[in-house]
Amino acid sequence: MYDMKNMEKLKTITQNAPESMKAFWAFNSAACADGAIPKKYKELMAIAIAVTTQCPYCIEIHTADARKAGATDAEIAEAIVVAMALRAGGALTHGSHCFHAASNG
Repeated sequence: MYDMKNMEKLKTITQNAPESMKAFWAFNSAACADGAIPKKYKELMAIAIAVTTQCPYCIEIHTADARKAGATDAEIAEAIVVAMALRAGGALTHGSHCFHAASNG
């Protein structure tokens, strides 16, 4: 199901919604470009988000872009660990609602 060749199918979306896709790609490029936050750090953030949302396409694309921007294995690993911590923290804090619900039942 997940094959980078599927990315070629984005052309179908572009052909059928050209203005929206043009706007999306412009926004995507601007969001990931150097700014107050350097591109390398933005790509590391993108990796953390991609592993959290579990998008294999984003993981592959942003890992490659992070490497092109100079990210090391250690930096990529730490971005992954930050994503892990936030996912676990979210489960922990949301889990506290189970006890609130139980005390109201």
